[in-house]
Amino acid sequence: MKMVSSSFPCLGRVAKWLKDNILLTATFSGVLFGVLFGMLLRPLDLDKDTIDLLAYPGELFMRLLKLMILPLVIASLITGAASLNAKMNGMIALRTIIYFIVTSLLAAVVGLVLVILVHPGNPETRTLLGPGTTEEKKVSILDNFLDLGRNTFPDNLFQAAFLTAGTKYEKTVDANDTVVYIKTLGARNGTNTLGIIFFCLTFGTVLGSLGKVGAPVVEFFKVIDEVIMKMVTAIMWASPVGISSVICAKILGVANISSVMSQLAMFIATVCSGIFIYQFTFLQAIYFVFVRKNPFVFWWNLFQSWMTAFATASTAAALPITFRCMEKNRVDPRISKFVLPIGATVNMDGTALFVTVASIFIAQMNNIPLNAGSYATVVLTSTAASIASASVPSAALVLMLIVLSAIDAPYQDVSLLWAIDWFVDRCRTTNNMLGDAYGAAVVEALSRKELEIMDREKGEEIKKEKEREEEENIKLMKESIGSKDSDDEALIGMTKSPSNASNGSRVEVQEVIIVETSTDEEDEEKVNGSIP
Repeated sequence: MKMVSSSFPCLGRVAKWLKDNILLTATFSGVLFGVLFGMLLRPLDLDKDTIDLLAYPGELFMRLLKLMILPLVIASLITGAASLNAKMNGMIALRTIIYFIVTSLLAAVVGLVLVILVHPGNPETRTLLGPGTTEEKKVSILDNFLDLGRNTFPDNLFQAAFLTAGTKYEKTVDANDTVVYIKTLGARNGTNTLGIIFFCLTFGTVLGSLGKVGAPVVEFFKVIDEVIMKMVTAIMWASPVGISSVICAKILGVANISSVMSQLAMFIATVCSGIFIYQFTFLQAIYFVFVRKNPFVFWWNLFQSWMTAFATASTAAALPITFRCMEKNRVDPRISKFVLPIGATVNMDGTALFVTVASIFIAQMNNIPLNAGSYATVVLTSTAASIASASVPSAALVLMLIVLSAIDAPYQDVSLLWAIDWFVDRCRTTNNMLGDAYGAAVVEALSRKELEIMDREKGEEIKKEKEREEEENIKLMKESIGSKDSDDEALIGMTKSPSNASNGSRVEVQEVIIVETSTDEEDEEKVNGSIP
C-alpha cells in the first residue's frame, strides 16, 4: 500500500479518503444498488410476497432507527437545555422558531416563482391523468393551530409517548339529506413529539438552574445520550443493506412507474428543481452570510444524513444520523441538541415548497385563473399550515386540502399526485433535514456572543467554587490539626512548669510519663551515690 501511494500519490489520497469515509461510501453504494436492483427486477413482475421479503431488511433498519428517536430526543433535549440558563434557552427557542418560519416562507416563494415560470399544469395533462378520486374531507387551519397547542401541552406525559391529540370530523347526514360534520376531540396513534419536546426543555431548564444538586441527574442523561449515539453508530453499519432494501422495494411496488413519471414529468421537474435550487443556493447563501464559512463543506459532512433522509423519507428517522453528522461539523452540541429535535417536528420548508407547487399545478390543470392575491394566499397558507400541521401524519395531504380550499380549486385532484409522491416525498424530506441542520448552525452563529459570555460566567463560577472548596478544605485541615493536638495533650498530659532539681539543672517533667514517688532524702542520696 505504501509503495502504491508513493508511486501514485493520487491513488494514495483516494485510498486514504475511502478509509476515512468508509461508512459514507457504503451508504452511497446502498442507494445506488437499491435503484439499480429495483430497475433490473421490475421486468420480472415479482409478486407482493417477494417484494415484502426484499423490503424486510429495510423495514428492520427503519424500526431500529425509529427505536432510537424517543430516548435520543429526551436525553439530548434535557442535556442541551440543562447546559444553558433559562434566558439563553428562551433566546435560542425564539431564534429557532423565527428561522423556521422565514425559511419556510422563502421555500414557498421559490416554489411559487418556479411553478409560474415553468407552468407544468395544463388541461391536456388533466385529460391524460383522468378524474381525481380524493374524497371530501373537512379540514380547518384554525383547528390545526388549536391541535398544535393541545399537543404542545399534553395532559399525560406517558400517554404522549404513543398518542397524539387531534380534532376529528365525523360525516353524518341529517333528516334533510344534508351532509353535516360533527367535530370531536380525540387521540390517534403516534408519538406526540411536540409535547415531549416541551416537557424536556422545561425539565432541562429547571434542572440546570439547580446547580450542584441537579448535577448527578444531568450526568445521568449525558450518559444516556452517549450510549444512544454509540448504538446509532453501530446501527449505521447496517445502513447500506437497509437503505438498498427500502429503495429497491419502493421502486418495485409502484405500478406503471414509467407512464406516471412521463405524464407528470414537468411537475416532478418543477418540484425537484425548486427543492435543489433552494438547497444549493438559498441555504448555502444563508449559511455563508451568518456563519462565514464554506457552506459546501458543511453540506458534504451532512451527506450521510441526507442519503438516510432520502431513503427513509423521514426527518425523524434520520435524526440520530444528523446528530452524528453535526458533531463532524463541530456545531456546538448544546445548540444542535436543542434545535434539531424541534426542527424535525416543526420545520417543513420542503413540504411548504411542494404544497405551493402542487396547489398551483392543480389550479393550472383545471384552468382556474389566479391573481396576485391568490398567489399570496397560497404562499401564506402553505407556510402557516406547514407549521400548524407539525404533528399531523401525512401532513402534505392535509396541507393541500387546506390550500386548495383557500383558492377554490378541486380537492379531488390531490389523488393524481400520489403515484409520484413516493419519490417527491423523499426529495422534500432532504430539504426538511438540511433546513434543520443549517438552522442549528445559524442559531449557533447568532448566539455565539451569549454562549461565550455564559461560558465565561460558568468558568468564573467553577473557579469560585474551587476556591471555596479549597478554603473549606484548608479550614477542615486546620480544625483537624487542632483537634489532633488537643487529643495528644489529653493523652500525654499537661506540661509542668520548669522546676529546679537538686543538682541545680532545669528539667521539664510530664505527669503521665514521670511520677515522683521518692522522698527528697532519697533523691539526695541518689545524687550522692549512696544508693545504687
